[in-house]
Amino acid sequence: MKESSAAGLDYAGGKVNSLFIKMFVPTLFGLIFNALITIADGVFVGQGVGPNGIAAVNIIAPLFMVVTGSGLMFGIGASVIAGIAIAQGDSRRACVNMTQGCVFSAVLITVLVLGLFFFREETARLFGCSDELMDGAIDYLTWLIPGMFFLIFECIGMMVIRLDGSPKFAMYCNIIPAVFNVFLDYYLVFPCGMGVKGAAIATSASISVGAVMVFVYFTRFSYVLKFMWSGRGFFVNTWRQICIGSSAFVTEAAMSVMMLTGNYMFMKYYGETGVAAFSIACYLFPLMFMMSNAVAQSAQPIISYNYGAQARDRVMAAFRLSVRVAALCGLSVFLVISLFADGVVALFIDPSCSAGQLAVYGLPIYASCAVLFAVNIAFIGYYQSIEKSFMAMLFTLMRGAVVLVPMFYVLPVFFPGWGIWAAIPLSEAVTLTAICMTYFYGVMKRRMKLCRDSSSGGRCS
Repeated sequence: MKESSAAGLDYAGGKVNSLFIKMFVPTLFGLIFNALITIADGVFVGQGVGPNGIAAVNIIAPLFMVVTGSGLMFGIGASVIAGIAIAQGDSRRACVNMTQGCVFSAVLITVLVLGLFFFREETARLFGCSDELMDGAIDYLTWLIPGMFFLIFECIGMMVIRLDGSPKFAMYCNIIPAVFNVFLDYYLVFPCGMGVKGAAIATSASISVGAVMVFVYFTRFSYVLKFMWSGRGFFVNTWRQICIGSSAFVTEAAMSVMMLTGNYMFMKYYGETGVAAFSIACYLFPLMFMMSNAVAQSAQPIISYNYGAQARDRVMAAFRLSVRVAALCGLSVFLVISLFADGVVALFIDPSCSAGQLAVYGLPIYASCAVLFAVNIAFIGYYQSIEKSFMAMLFTLMRGAVVLVPMFYVLPVFFPGWGIWAAIPLSEAVTLTAICMTYFYGVMKRRMKLCRDSSSGGRCS
């Protein structure tokens, strides 16, 4: 209990609504600015290079999602385990778990970036790059690779810093790199004329700034969680982190699958023009994800701490609040994108060009996924926080691959035009239906068990 209070956030006794707001506001702003790092690349490349530039960047973007997912996987896994350990009065175990996750991540990302560097053209081909887009895709990948190394540590830090009771510092770790990225993007793309290469350099440099801020926090400013190495139980602990946070990785990997499959299908039906139009939707998706993820991440430390303390009423209060806020955020995103589609497209490319016209037509259909996606992420975050990793993984796979990929292939055949844009919303709708059925079945099962265990003549009171 002392550790939680020392950090300035009383997870055990504070009002759930107040705790959530204290976490949510800085987390939301921080993650939105984090999404702006990716969006800024699209805006400056689209305006400075054109549709082919933005399409080339979108070919490589799935790799960025995979690395982000790896960081979130270890970040969520470490923060859930650490939150439970702190609730049980074992801060040393929390520190060791966090450190082990960082060390394992360092080895993992080193192997990945080396492989990407030596097989850049093969990677671009694998992700569906055409000859026309190859030069831009190779330029972007080459200079994005250094940023991928730092990105995984930035993602881990964001999650654990919030648990440590410093959501505002975590917000600054997002805002400062994002602002730096915008200025550097402009300078390298326009005055320097470096095109997609300049955008990649700006992204890598800004991510490294955030990673350095994370490292400084844990060495100088943290309340409870500090770097503390022990090799004892290294593989067991990191495997547990992977199991708990795996759905976060699959969520990001699912975004990669969405982008990869979408790129293939839009290339098939519309060529490079289609990929450019779909790229705008892909640049907006991280914004949807970050808003939804802000809700899940804000509820996560409250839920995991009280789950460790066996305070079920507080767990459910935080969960229900997260679902309501997620739905509101999703509705806001849907309204903005659908009502101002022309203006949104104009940020990236000329709405009157063929790619722009296709994007203006498709974005309102695509944006209908926002509410469904946000609520799905809130449920998945809840299952992660109470260590039900299988459920979180199952629903993440459903929405990200099992349902989505067939939708992309089938809908355009039966519904030419709008069908390809509706693949993502319909996959989210199918997943949410399955989640709700599973959740309410679990609720009814628990109530029936309480009835059977009741001492009031076998009847529920």
